[in-house]
Amino acid sequence: MSPPPSPPTLDQVCAQALRLPCAPSLMPRLIAVLRDDASGANEIEDIIQLDPALTAATLRLANSAFFGAGQTVETVAQAVIRVGQREIYRLAALALVNRWEASTGAYGGDPGDFCRHALCTALAAEVLAEAGSPIDPESAYTAGLVCDIGKLAVAHACAAFFPAIRARQADQVCAWKQAERDVLGYDYAQVGAQLLRTWRFPAVYAVAAEFCHEPASGPSEAQPLLALLHAAKYLATSLGLGVSEDGFLFAFNAPFVAAHGYTPELLERSMVPVMERAVAHLRDKATHGSVSF
Repeated sequence: MSPPPSPPTLDQVCAQALRLPCAPSLMPRLIAVLRDDASGANEIEDIIQLDPALTAATLRLANSAFFGAGQTVETVAQAVIRVGQREIYRLAALALVNRWEASTGAYGGDPGDFCRHALCTALAAEVLAEAGSPIDPESAYTAGLVCDIGKLAVAHACAAFFPAIRARQADQVCAWKQAERDVLGYDYAQVGAQLLRTWRFPAVYAVAAEFCHEPASGPSEAQPLLALLHAAKYLATSLGLGVSEDGFLFAFNAPFVAAHGYTPELLERSMVPVMERAVAHLRDKATHGSVSF
């Protein structure tokens, strides 16, 4: 009887992910343009036009009933002017994450669940940042959107090992990430951090992906963002939108986030605006169904 196959290494998982055509590798370039005060609509257009599907989604948004102003927008630069850089970035970032989910599959649940939960986490981070956090809302939103991106790479490369991960989690009554480490030798947070570094995301997002579930273990200079992101993960999980099979095993470090100002009262007040923003973005896809742009 032959021994069971060994799981791929962390480097092999990342290598497979990097070969996928729909990876969100344009996001760092968009982030850099938005942070440059000298940049404008034409610079954003140059990046978005590298991806025909993203170009089409951008024009659809600008000509939608919500943003439409009578005259049809025909170029991405015109769309940026009509809709605004911030909203165009949100659309592009979410669309790229959503398309990568479609290419890889996610951790159980329905199609679109990863995108739903990523958006809910991003919006929760944004709401908390707006409540007086030292983290700017745009950075908080991006960190929330990509902090679990490693899940998609692990699901793509390691699907055959998920039964063993589930069995390990149930047998040991441990966190899902610990079960992944026991079976694979690494977890999706480590994979996500390595991918974000390879795609040349700003370093803070790789740190956020690696430590958002265990924020007290992160570097001290990143702990304000990690506290915000950990609190956002708690809000997104509590609201339940797109939460996958591992999500309800989330171990919340309440004392850590409270020490950074995210008190139970603030978290409770934040739930309604987070849900309102999620429903406004996803409309009839807020709870089920594939998400498209």
